[in-house]
Amino acid sequence: MEASYQALLSGDAAAFEALIQQLMSADNEARKQAESLLDQLKQHSTDLVVGNLMRLMRQSQNPASRDMGAVMLRKAVTKDSLWQKCSSNVQVVVKTELLNCLREEQKHSTLKKIGDTVSGLAERVYDDGEWPELLPFLFECVQSNQPRQMESALRIFADLAGFIMPVLLPHVNVLREQLARCMSHQETDVKIAGLSATTSFIRELDEDSDRNKFQDLIPVMLQTVSSILSTEEQDSAEEALEAFIEIAEAHPTFLRRQLDVVVNNMLQVAQSPQFPEGIRQLAAEFLVCLCEAREKAPGMMRKLPQYISQLFSCMLLFLLDVTDEAEWHQADSEQYEAEGEGDLYEFGQECLDRIALALGGKTMVPLAEQALPQLMTDARWEQRHAALICLAQIAEGCAKVMLQNKQVTGLVQMCKQGLQDPHAKVRWAACQAVGQMCTDLGPDIQNDEHAVIVPALTEVMKDFNEPRVQAHAAAAIVNFSENCDEEILTGYLDNLITQLLGLLQNGQKLVKEGALTALASVADAANAHFIRYYDTVMPMLKHVLYSASSKAEQLLRAKALECVSLVGMAVGKERFRSDAQEVMAFMQQLQSTHLDPDDPTGSYMLQAGARFCKCLGSEFLPYLPMVMPQLIQSASLSPDVTVREQDDDGEDIQEEDEDDEETETLYYGDRKISIRTSVLEEKATACNMLCCYADELEVGFFPYVEQVTQIMVPLLKFYFHEEVRQAAVQAVPELLKSVYMAVSEGKAGGADMQYVKQMLDYVWQPLIDSMVKEPDLEVLANMLEAMQDTVRLVGPALLTQEQLGQAFERFRAVLDDSAKRRKERSAITTGEDFDDEEAEALEGENELEEDLLDQVQTCLGAVLEQFGDAAMPLMEGLMPQIGVLLTPKSSVEEKRVGICIMDDIMEHTQEGANKYAFQILPLLLDGCRSPEASIRQSALYGLGSVAEHRPQLFQAVAQDALTRIMAVITAPNSRDDANGHATENAVSALGKALQHNPNVPESLGVADLWLQSLPLTVDAEEAKIAHKQLVGLVQNSDQRILGDGNKNLNKIVEVFVKVLAHGTELAESETADQMVSLLTQMQGSLPPQVFQSFFNSLSAKERKELQSRMTRNGT
Repeated sequence: MEASYQALLSGDAAAFEALIQQLMSADNEARKQAESLLDQLKQHSTDLVVGNLMRLMRQSQNPASRDMGAVMLRKAVTKDSLWQKCSSNVQVVVKTELLNCLREEQKHSTLKKIGDTVSGLAERVYDDGEWPELLPFLFECVQSNQPRQMESALRIFADLAGFIMPVLLPHVNVLREQLARCMSHQETDVKIAGLSATTSFIRELDEDSDRNKFQDLIPVMLQTVSSILSTEEQDSAEEALEAFIEIAEAHPTFLRRQLDVVVNNMLQVAQSPQFPEGIRQLAAEFLVCLCEAREKAPGMMRKLPQYISQLFSCMLLFLLDVTDEAEWHQADSEQYEAEGEGDLYEFGQECLDRIALALGGKTMVPLAEQALPQLMTDARWEQRHAALICLAQIAEGCAKVMLQNKQVTGLVQMCKQGLQDPHAKVRWAACQAVGQMCTDLGPDIQNDEHAVIVPALTEVMKDFNEPRVQAHAAAAIVNFSENCDEEILTGYLDNLITQLLGLLQNGQKLVKEGALTALASVADAANAHFIRYYDTVMPMLKHVLYSASSKAEQLLRAKALECVSLVGMAVGKERFRSDAQEVMAFMQQLQSTHLDPDDPTGSYMLQAGARFCKCLGSEFLPYLPMVMPQLIQSASLSPDVTVREQDDDGEDIQEEDEDDEETETLYYGDRKISIRTSVLEEKATACNMLCCYADELEVGFFPYVEQVTQIMVPLLKFYFHEEVRQAAVQAVPELLKSVYMAVSEGKAGGADMQYVKQMLDYVWQPLIDSMVKEPDLEVLANMLEAMQDTVRLVGPALLTQEQLGQAFERFRAVLDDSAKRRKERSAITTGEDFDDEEAEALEGENELEEDLLDQVQTCLGAVLEQFGDAAMPLMEGLMPQIGVLLTPKSSVEEKRVGICIMDDIMEHTQEGANKYAFQILPLLLDGCRSPEASIRQSALYGLGSVAEHRPQLFQAVAQDALTRIMAVITAPNSRDDANGHATENAVSALGKALQHNPNVPESLGVADLWLQSLPLTVDAEEAKIAHKQLVGLVQNSDQRILGDGNKNLNKIVEVFVKVLAHGTELAESETADQMVSLLTQMQGSLPPQVFQSFFNSLSAKERKELQSRMTRNGT
């Protein structure tokens, strides 16, 4: 080895080439030795290594060595940072020789690698002016009429577009002419390189005006694609289509002026069976990308309805790429479920989903209405299958329109027809459509069509000749149950459970697994109604759980455990306790056997344990040591991320199975990043379970708090998986609460509040910091919620002003960022492509923004409630951001949030109320007359709060305020669904005015109107307040309420009866007990028929609840 190293140091070219060939050896040991020698050489002399690589690339007679020399030279001058260490002489030689190589190299693959090396080096040095001869050389090559030189130069232009475009832009006319000439060249390689350079230039330009200078090249570009397609060179054709996709993704509006021509050309390719499937898919992908260009070209494609119709028909055509294979009908496992599905079928499914989400129901539903019924009447099963699969794929994007247009009944009838189809694959597709619609259109579809859906699915489950269809029908029952009201489901339980138990006893393994999942879902939805089936179902579940011991039955065992835990939660602790203990003991035994790494029972045990905990509460504590080690281990998993370089042809140096469904692959530059999603999902599940245990067990979880907190806090910035971050965020206040309660109850092993303070300090700063870069608005909203919970828990006793100030800095940033996003969305509404569908699509984004603003408001409310006047200096700093929410141009929801913040100031801070009253009170009074119910509700809540907490300030506006409040209550449509919350807040405000302002003039009739407006049934929070007020006033014999000669007793009894009939939904337990006591006293003062008439007006369920309440109180 020493002799070899000395030969290398002497500059021996043959020795260096031998070293490079050794690097390509299949022998690992030989390759490692060569890598070691090369590393030593780099340390000794950068010039020697770079010079030898250059010489190898230029002079070697071995093509493989020349290729390797080019690849390694590129890496040396870019990634390995050897360029800066080279002498200036070597740098000049390398730049000169690289250009000479581009002129002289004849081997196409080597030339491409040399071009990549030139691009890589140019990216490093061009901006510093270190390679001034490069651009003139490239233009010389483009004009040389030498195909290989032209192609190389054009590809380098494409690579460097972002660097050189400012230099080229003044010469755009010459550039366009040269690009057009290259795209019209007779050599395909030159055509495609010209097209690639053109699209790169267009992609890199920031201004529309600059991009539009290339508009006249679009026909040439299309002709280039057409010409390449005619050559039957599929790789080149795919590259050409991918170039157009790049434009569609980056600058779709560039194509607007010639959109008709471009779309028509691409449609012809997608629809033509003469082209390979890959080509057709890329043409369709281009069109779908245009449909999805919401941010940059909203509504642009909807202006070409004739082409949208053709694209929809093309996707239906793709769905016909399906055959009926014998293996599909085998149902021992999911192995052959995709048997017979071609690539076009899978791609068509994906595209229909994307198109529906992008274009919306108003565009897609009419197309489906026209096409799908015709397909359903076709004699060919493939056509009927396509119709139902299409329905399943577009349901999510079209749900709103389907529901608004009252089309659900027709769609369900279509599915029913499919469920009765003679062909098994059509019945399977019908199950798919029903299940998907139950998810996307629920709960409406369950409420309206249960009488059709459940019997039809139950009938399909009877067909033991087609087990795969049986299993899919059971899966559809899962979808149905998840959004189904338990009262509706109850009517089907006898038949459903009988059928599912039949499948569990007699079905094949896949069918049994599906039956278990369906049983679990039905039990979860039925809740206590499932109790009467418990004695039949639980023994069968335990039998499956205990007997499924083979490797092939691992998933069956896991699903049995899942079903046991969900049934237990449904029937409750008292019924489930003994079986729970038995099954937990089995889980302990199973865990001690060390499950196989790929046994799903392990992950199912994690989730089942959390359900057992929810059901058993503190009785689960003895089993916590059993589940915690695995949870801790899974929550601590590091992300399984692999970063691999690609060689210059885009091929992986290390091979990997691209079809691995458990791996997500991302490309970043010339690096391929593979993330093992199964690891992330296991980590997310464990984190969610830990959060659940902390929440349910509270003080009982204290022994694990410190360890779990150390795991969770760093995960606030776990950007690989949002569900992990979500769980970490939700866990923070629960863990803090566990510590706080343990210390407060003396169960923390001697720890005091100083320990709680240390815990708070440990979690607070990371929570604040994580908000800075949080990319997901939903997670950000949860962070604010966690902050709110923390503030309410520890209050000013533990939270310092400095920490509070940090929170307000985040509030300010969140409000500023929100205002920026809202402004950007507002700008979209003024675009030329904006339409009703796009307005509807923006609603979803606005809802996320509104949720975020709501959390800011709730957080500020918590701070003001806890800190009072001490928080006002910080609030003053937020007033500019809050003011933005209250401008005339603000949206309804922005104004609502702004008013709610003002409400909190008036309620919780004397200083703030005194300072801002004369600004806030007019805002609240005006809000009472707003046409928007949410504004009225916020304003009315605020007036009620002022009446309760700032009676002196209320007196100044009492007459005007009461008049406006009463007008809301007496409005003709005040009890409409849309106005319910606003009206009940008005009633509550009236009650607060009555209770806290004894000088309210009786002439206004406030007391009578308030009493006649009770009970409140829509806003549970305000209902509990108002009904407590009523009880207090009655107990105090307030004559304003009782009326002259107790004339209002009948009404009071009516209110009490109706409130009690709702259990604790409308009144706190203490209030309800007081109502029962008062009713007992009143029974002697009123005729029996009064009580009976009110009792008879209740529903059966309400009567039962009332009787239960009265019995509990001994009445």
